Amino acid sequence: MSIRPSGQLIDDELARLLELVEHANSVELKLTVPDDAHRSTIAALGVDPLEAQIRQVFFLDTPDLDLNGVGVVARARRIQGRAGDSVVKLRPVVPADLPDDLRRSSNFSVEVDAMPGGYVCSASMKAKVRAGAVLRSVSGARRLSTLFSAEQRSFFDSHAPPGLQIDDLSVLGPIFVLKVKLAPGSLSRRIVVEMWLYPDGSRILELSAKTSPRDALASAIELRRFLEGKGIDLLGEQQTKTRTALDFYATELRAATSGEGRREQR
Repeated sequence: MSIRPSGQLIDDELARLLELVEHANSVELKLTVPDDAHRSTIAALGVDPLEAQIRQVFFLDTPDLDLNGVGVVARARRIQGRAGDSVVKLRPVVPADLPDDLRRSSNFSVEVDAMPGGYVCSASMKAKVRAGAVLRSVSGARRLSTLFSAEQRSFFDSHAPPGLQIDDLSVLGPIFVLKVKLAPGSLSRRIVVEMWLYPDGSRILELSAKTSPRDALASAIELRRFLEGKGIDLLGEQQTKTRTALDFYATELRAATSGEGRREQR
């Protein structure tokens, strides 16, 4: 994914984006808010934190992020008041290159994430997970692979580094997430507000809205005007929630592994 500081896409990038959107199942418009504007943004949107749904997000990868290195993301979530879920995601992808049998699966989707100055097209194989199953697996009571369906495991095996299995992965997490859905009367769609809370005290505040590929351009214009009208900065540096989480926990895991190695040498 390429992020341009100006927040503008050049002509050939825009043409490429429109081509990807045409062959996607959905488009998600995203914006991460600068740290110093979190409080003002929450106030401007009228977000009530007591309405937030709590989530725990666990990523699976190696200490050296070998999965991330080939564009694969494996993730499981616990969700307050609901069943959990899991996903195996590949990005970037070219929709036209994906096999027809994958595109026909009801558990498979292609989505374009678009943010100021950048975009990425991803393919995801999703599954619901029984309540409590995520916690048992990430705590070591059950194998990690039990969180994923046969379709997901096949998709993983097709794109993960050779020889790397789901049960070989380390648990990177959890990240606590607070999620609120808003339905402003002046917008034709809902806005999702997510606050990702990292163990070092840092936070990422993301605003997003999903739309169909057909309505993507009109929705982007409508959302931009709405946010500008609320005084929300659209040109701040964009952050990726997943990469921030992976980097934090992988660094922590490598440090712990290195410490154990030094103790054994003594």
